[in-house]
Amino acid sequence: MDDDAARTIGETLAGLYAGVRAGPMRDVPICNDALDVEAIGFRAFGETAVGIVVTPWFMNLIVVPEPPVASGASVRVAVPAGDVECVSAQLDGFGAILACSLFSPMFEFSDMSAAREAAREAMKALFDPELLDQKPAPKPAGLDRRALLRGRLATEEATS
Repeated sequence: MDDDAARTIGETLAGLYAGVRAGPMRDVPICNDALDVEAIGFRAFGETAVGIVVTPWFMNLIVVPEPPVASGASVRVAVPAGDVECVSAQLDGFGAILACSLFSPMFEFSDMSAAREAAREAMKALFDPELLDQKPAPKPAGLDRRALLRGRLATEEATS
């Protein structure tokens, strides 16, 4: 997979979620009406596409796997910053994805610019170019999503 294909996947996902926003999620109180749907930072990573989808009701790291994984399975995805715990799902009109919730609900974001910046910082933290050239260190037990966005990757680092 290349970066152009990954960006196309991100835009396809954003289009699907925009349809959900306009339909079933319209007027649902969990939505932050200051936000839109957008695919952010989609890139190729091996044979997968990885990026973040921002909606008025969630911000998820999305991995489009090859091959697809059974829906509902918990899957650890290795990225340069460590393993990220994802849940597999099937999207109507698309197929298999792996999703890791970064934020839900989205009320802590005052506008789309703030949500976009948080998504970019999350991708930067997960795919730090300095980490791409290194062999992975021992993996942390898990990632604390809030600490991730503050630049601290492992749960242990967040408490030290």
